[in-house]
Amino acid sequence: MRQALQTTLWSTDEQPAIGPLHPTRRTPLSHGAWIDLLPGWLTGADALFDHLVDTVPWAAERRRMYDAVVDVPRLLAFYGAQTPFPHPVLSQARDALSAHYAEPFTTAGLCFYRTGADSVAWHGDTQGRGAHTDTFVAIVSVGAPRVLALRPREGGGAGHRIPLGHGDLLVMGGSCQRTWEHAVPKTSKAVGPRISIQFRPAGVR
Repeated sequence: MRQALQTTLWSTDEQPAIGPLHPTRRTPLSHGAWIDLLPGWLTGADALFDHLVDTVPWAAERRRMYDAVVDVPRLLAFYGAQTPFPHPVLSQARDALSAHYAEPFTTAGLCFYRTGADSVAWHGDTQGRGAHTDTFVAIVSVGAPRVLALRPREGGGAGHRIPLGHGDLLVMGGSCQRTWEHAVPKTSKAVGPRISIQFRPAGVR
């Protein structure tokens, strides 16, 4: 598979590597939820994007929605706790996140947003213990920036729209999966492709 990426003016051919996890910028949300943001945590993000596009066994899925079966508007891949990750830097990222947040991250789910028509609807990762327990979801984004939107699940409060790409890290913690929702909205703007790498602890989907 080959997907063109318009690289930044500052991109190089450096190999993918992670940096320190401090200082992250924490934003408290309502109901005990919070997010940490660390732009450019992963360097060599364009090289990692190219590697993942070419080597990950991307799958196009279909899901039932009301009375119809529709295409999922993105490509997907999942790496369980016992499955080798598709690049060593992802194992390094998982281990660094586990040490920093004192929570063993075990799995990686990958989403490939090819164009602005690819998206994911509002949701929280509430399959498993995220439905009733504070937990973490860490997202590393490579490729062109796309907006990650967040809003309170019950409404009535201000949301956030955060462009993520080029090695940015965003961690959702506390009650975020139960009390807030997140989405990658469709856009009619000309945007490049993006891959979202989501690290989760055991029992969180």
